[in-house]
Amino acid sequence: METLVKQDPENKNHSPSDNPLSEDPAAATAIPITQDAQALPQPASQGWRFWAVFIPMCVATLLAAVEATVASTALPFIVAELNSGDLYVWIMNGYLLTSTAFQPLYGQFASVWGRRWLSMFAVGIFTLGSGLSGGASSTVMLIAGRVIQGIGGGGISLMTQLIISDLVSVRERGKYIGIVFAVFGAGTTAGPVVGGVIVQHTSWRWVFWINLPIGGATLILQYFFLQVTYRKRFTFKEKLRQIDWFGNFLLITSVISILIALSWANTRYPWSSSKVLVPLLVGFAGTVGFHCFEASKFCVQPTVPPRLFSNRTCAVAMVLTFAQSMLTFWQIYFLPVYFQSTKLVSPVRSGVLLLPALTAGVPTAVISGAVLTKTGRYKPIHAVGLGLMTLGSGLFTLLDPSSSLARIILFQVVAGFGVGCVQTTLLPAAQADIPQSLVAAVTSTWGFMRSYGSVWGISVPAAIFNARFENLRGEISDAAIRAQLGYGNGYSHVSNTYINGLASPTKQELISVYSQSLKLIWQIALGLAGLCFLLVFLEKEVALRKTVESDFGLKEKKIKDVESGQVAEVPQRSQDETS
Repeated sequence: METLVKQDPENKNHSPSDNPLSEDPAAATAIPITQDAQALPQPASQGWRFWAVFIPMCVATLLAAVEATVASTALPFIVAELNSGDLYVWIMNGYLLTSTAFQPLYGQFASVWGRRWLSMFAVGIFTLGSGLSGGASSTVMLIAGRVIQGIGGGGISLMTQLIISDLVSVRERGKYIGIVFAVFGAGTTAGPVVGGVIVQHTSWRWVFWINLPIGGATLILQYFFLQVTYRKRFTFKEKLRQIDWFGNFLLITSVISILIALSWANTRYPWSSSKVLVPLLVGFAGTVGFHCFEASKFCVQPTVPPRLFSNRTCAVAMVLTFAQSMLTFWQIYFLPVYFQSTKLVSPVRSGVLLLPALTAGVPTAVISGAVLTKTGRYKPIHAVGLGLMTLGSGLFTLLDPSSSLARIILFQVVAGFGVGCVQTTLLPAAQADIPQSLVAAVTSTWGFMRSYGSVWGISVPAAIFNARFENLRGEISDAAIRAQLGYGNGYSHVSNTYINGLASPTKQELISVYSQSLKLIWQIALGLAGLCFLLVFLEKEVALRKTVESDFGLKEKKIKDVESGQVAEVPQRSQDETS
């Protein structure tokens, strides 16, 4: 029997519960629906309609995943050709910065404007940025293209997780997030190899242009198959009022300020310079101001509702998400530095050697998601995952020029297993004790923490590497080479071709400096991973919900006005959905 639900015809009498970002756990949606309509079946029983939505989102994820690592092996060549100097950090951070800072804004837009067109917008912007990056004639132009690319990439990542959260219960989410992570793993695995092949046989520009046909195909798939419901009715002005414009401005400018400081530290200016300390302090002050504003009475629609961090389990899950992402990118971007500077392998070989780190987490991610669905317990999974990541970071400190291939592979597999365990289970943990009415806010905040962690996962080890390299540069006896590698240029000369071209004494000295600089990076990663392992024990094991209560389910029939009072018809589930 069809369920008819009445709505205020002119949408004038909004109560606080009409707000999709309301912090009231009992908040009603813009079109209240009955419990029978809310308790949707599990995705496995939803038939082809669920998979018609899920598959295009996986394709979009693949698009963003390839871009996440494809430039890692190509970056030294890009830096050398464009003479980027210490700006090289922004080639990666430009992408990560915007993909991070705009995710909370995406979350609010998704609650107000719906999911479908916002997902397509993200893919379109990402594809546009890819074209601009490939055609860049200078480092500044490349960074601009990467910034645009990041706006789309962040949206792709967030909207995928958000749509899964709309269609799948918290108990089941780990399983489907595991599938998404497997797709992401395939993309990140192929990325370094593809990047190495491209720069060795064609031009680095194809590292970005390769996204154009994939992006076009993804848009077509999303247009035809990404059909999800959107029932909320607000005027355009009402929608604009539900966006936390000032809060997002504070957040974005604070993130930019912090990253400017990190990229300049010990490269362009020393840490003690006011040009490093001022933007760093301004960024931290802005972050504090952002959280104060979000908790104040002046912020009607907070981007990050304070209750997310007042909940112990959600708060711990957010911190672990940040740290796990940071450690993952720490490995992805500095293991190739070890391979090319210390083991003296080619970019293609470097990409191949990175495969264990990228692939080891895929099976454990899928298995962990399935275990979470079966048992409903995430805390033991997190303990195992962070324990393995701690062990892996410790093992990386043992890497040196004489390390065997077997040791290199084993160390990466251990760390990769740990990453996979927590990658698919942190979001369900963050959502476990939070009402469904805040699912977009939780998901966007989780996405922000994950992306922000990846930014620090490149900036922090880069700053450590540059500082350590600068301190050890005096060990290089050749004055000309020593001067050439100063002030942040050590990274841009990470190339087996460059190092093999040096005279024997200088060559060995440089390899030693690279090896010692990398060792410090892994030692600090070990301390961070160990701290995160201890934080797991602060989590509270919360029973995971088995039903879905969402305004954004599968679209089977158009919601129609059945009378002038605008009665919304909630469609009955069809037989193939429930079978």
